[in-house]
Amino acid sequence: MSSKKLGSADIAALLRREITKGIYRLHDRLPASRAMADEYGVARNTLRDALVQLEAENYVETKPGSGTYVTFNKESVDAAPLDNANPLELIDARFALERHICRLCVLQAGQRDFETLESLCDKMEESVNDPIIFADADTAFHKALAAATKNSLLIWVIDQINGVRSLEEWTRMRQLTLDANIIGKYNSQHRQIVNAIRLREPERAANMMKEHLETARLSLTRAADT
Repeated sequence: MSSKKLGSADIAALLRREITKGIYRLHDRLPASRAMADEYGVARNTLRDALVQLEAENYVETKPGSGTYVTFNKESVDAAPLDNANPLELIDARFALERHICRLCVLQAGQRDFETLESLCDKMEESVNDPIIFADADTAFHKALAAATKNSLLIWVIDQINGVRSLEEWTRMRQLTLDANIIGKYNSQHRQIVNAIRLREPERAANMMKEHLETARLSLTRAADT
């Protein structure tokens, strides 16, 4: 395994890839959690968080007292667009969706949504020097924005797009781009997005998301050129 510290999103990515490639097939039971944690060199709670993420994406199901089983049916899913997507394509797709997601949040977000978003902002701000924890919270933040729209189709689409963020190339680009300076900038933008939504200012929220994604795209473009 890599000497780099792995977070739950990285473990989820590794398991997702093994499942989609057929290393683990439909109805297979995954190895015991202790064995997998040892294999990946992570704490068991990190592995548990990864399995929770995969269960939410319908890749696995954990049965208490029995184990974790694969529920992903490769024969019924065409994953090629996801497998072939790159981080810049991810940003472009997000440009098409997330600005309008912010507008919908202005209309639909409730107190629980704001509590979730604020909590994730706090977690990201506490993780300026830990790109792994920041990246997990960042993914959760953008998923929480989609959830706040109360639009099940948008939530599903964002889940599919965010799958790219768990692929190997995205992980490599993240390692190249995430430092304390860029994390601090992202954190400031996240706060401004939440504040604009809370103040019910749809266009300001959308414009802040546009600025945020432009920052991310520029950072990825520079990393791709190195």
